[in-house]
Amino acid sequence: MALRDGRRSHRRGRRPDTTGTFTKVRALLAGALVLGIGGSMTLAAWTDTETAQGTFAASKFGIQGSTDATAFADHPASAPAALSFAISPTAMSPGTTTFARFVVRTTTDTTVPGSVALGGATVAGTGLGAYLRYGVRTVPAGSQCTSTTYAAGTVVVASDSALSTASGTTQPLAAAGGSPVTYCFAVTLPDGTPNAAQGLTATATWTFTGTSSS
Repeated sequence: MALRDGRRSHRRGRRPDTTGTFTKVRALLAGALVLGIGGSMTLAAWTDTETAQGTFAASKFGIQGSTDATAFADHPASAPAALSFAISPTAMSPGTTTFARFVVRTTTDTTVPGSVALGGATVAGTGLGAYLRYGVRTVPAGSQCTSTTYAAGTVVVASDSALSTASGTTQPLAAAGGSPVTYCFAVTLPDGTPNAAQGLTATATWTFTGTSSS
């Protein structure tokens, strides 16, 4: 029995200390884990950037007019251009038609194309405007405004219209003063105008409105 007890004691003394080994392995793994995290925190990467820039400016648009197709200028409502009618508009008799040209273009510093529209006239005077009738047509650039060119022109305002009648169409305008639009006005004191119109006067002022296309 004593021998058996001794063997048992001897076997018990030689049993491996697994607890200590496990603890060492766990400590080594923990150390490796700590080292791995520390290594990832010190990594670097290359960087680069790209930039983009845009420069912007607003377009410009303006119109001006001329009675002789040569000298163009701005004509505000306070200082309208004086149309040069072929027959004196201050001595009209029944059946008389008088013609005048007016040319519209964009200003030379205009950067975009557009269009122009003729509005109806505002009329002052002593009452002759109620009797007068008119029409407007466009004629080729450089043309004079006569009965012949008027007859061959493109209708802007139909003949025999009241002075207050506006155009129902627009005319294209090129940028930088290109391709002026030549308007030919025909103003008539119709046949059959009564004697009550004698000595009356009228001043008709038309407005051209330009609009840019962008």
